[in-house]
Amino acid sequence: MAFETDLSEELADSIISAARTSLGDTLRAVVYFTPSSFDILYRRQGLYGSGDTAREAKSQLVEFERTGFGEMPVRTAIAHMEGGPDIGPYEFTVRFHEDGFVIRILQGDAGVLFTADSMDVNAFEDAASAISKLLAEE
Repeated sequence: MAFETDLSEELADSIISAARTSLGDTLRAVVYFTPSSFDILYRRQGLYGSGDTAREAKSQLVEFERTGFGEMPVRTAIAHMEGGPDIGPYEFTVRFHEDGFVIRILQGDAGVLFTADSMDVNAFEDAASAISKLLAEE
């Protein structure tokens, strides 16, 4: 499969595996994105009908989550301000919605977002940690 982001198939498979292992059947979709393009790596069967419909549905979400590339260094700098509490560098974002979640992980100029049904939030940390490691190795 050719990706618009030039993502390797091996990394794509690893990202999907990490998300599926941590989130199981609650996982709805996995999207890999850069500042200029994105690929839908996984979508739960029956969601969105076609690939084009899924891409259209996710494009606005990806556009919004790209703001994180600019905010990530600022969040990390604030966390390390002299005299302030050192809460450590930015790791990932979880957005809570009434019927599910959007999770964003950024590493350099690559990001992964995934959506999931309502569930125990501890699984997000497992998935985000595993995906962060994969992105850091790339």
